[in-house]
Amino acid sequence: MEWKGYANANKIRESQFTEELSESQLSALEYVTDYARTRKSEAVQTIHEILQMSNVDREEFEDAMVKIMSHAKIALHFHPDRLDPVKKSVAEALLEQGVYKSQFETLLSSGSVSAYPGGPRDLWEERLFGGAYQQESASNSERPKYGALDLMLHSDGPAPRFGSCYFLLSPEVSYRSTYTYMDSHQNPVPKGTYAEFDDMMAALLEEIFLRDSALGEKDLQSQKLVDHLRVNLTMPFSDPSKCEAKRNLNHYIEAQVHGNIRLKEDVEILVADPSFKGTPTGQVLEQICLQYAIQLYWHMGFAMWVDEVPSDFRGPTMPSLAKRIAHHGYIDASMIGSAAMHLKHDPSAWRDRGTEKDVLQELKLLWHVLVRYGKPLRNFKL
Repeated sequence: MEWKGYANANKIRESQFTEELSESQLSALEYVTDYARTRKSEAVQTIHEILQMSNVDREEFEDAMVKIMSHAKIALHFHPDRLDPVKKSVAEALLEQGVYKSQFETLLSSGSVSAYPGGPRDLWEERLFGGAYQQESASNSERPKYGALDLMLHSDGPAPRFGSCYFLLSPEVSYRSTYTYMDSHQNPVPKGTYAEFDDMMAALLEEIFLRDSALGEKDLQSQKLVDHLRVNLTMPFSDPSKCEAKRNLNHYIEAQVHGNIRLKEDVEILVADPSFKGTPTGQVLEQICLQYAIQLYWHMGFAMWVDEVPSDFRGPTMPSLAKRIAHHGYIDASMIGSAAMHLKHDPSAWRDRGTEKDVLQELKLLWHVLVRYGKPLRNFKL
């Protein structure tokens, strides 16, 4: 059985949007497409069976697929105030350079940096893309950039664990991206591209069918997903400051974008954490949007009182770390960022908590706590 409603249009679009890719980038796309093609028959059968058992009309499903291919955006989450090796913040580098770079170029991470030859990220990319980026001709600037496909349109983004702010890219970028169902470093079985996306949809429908939830959305059924995709993906962007966060830490369709991500041409929207309003970082974010014609929105933010920070979610050291970095008895995203900045400038001041790497890991985990349990920031402003 073939899904023909969107296949021909996809071939034309994919060819159009991959023209500027390098040999390594095209090889990576081709490798994942070929892999997904080997799983197509099984995936299509799974889709057919679930649609039938869920009483979902096939034409409605195909229309939902067309809406994904035409309107779905990739989100790139990031912390704007983290410092690179020369102590320039992510936001400052974005404003100055006008491009979004991979960890292989920035050498920057919320935790440990593993983007070097023979490192964990290099090894899993070799496995994921069939060695496309291990060729001698491949440069670090060609490496993919990681995000998540934004299907459910949550106000805090599809993968907030990776950053308090996120860019939404033009839908055209999705055609030069590869996808894994969940995080690629775990080497998940379902993979795909827009040329062969059935494996991804089969995995999504199967999770919904078995668990009544997926992608951070509870009480989700197949028909509800199809209706959502057909209607909401085509709607104008909703102001995220008026929508409750979904706090989805673990369940997402990871996207690996191949080729340059230029702020002027490829980024449509920036959704930022309101804790940066009125701060130097917030001012840089506003400059980015002005200079590169990006729409700026603020979501509700995350904040929590220090005495409410749990010791059993990301470890027993979280309450003491929260107490150390808090202002006025609560923590928010900008306070975690300020602590990360101070750590970079004066690591000796943090030795009581371990090495610089240890403290960066702690701060990353505290951000996870904030996403999971935090309340809207407006509740905390004095």
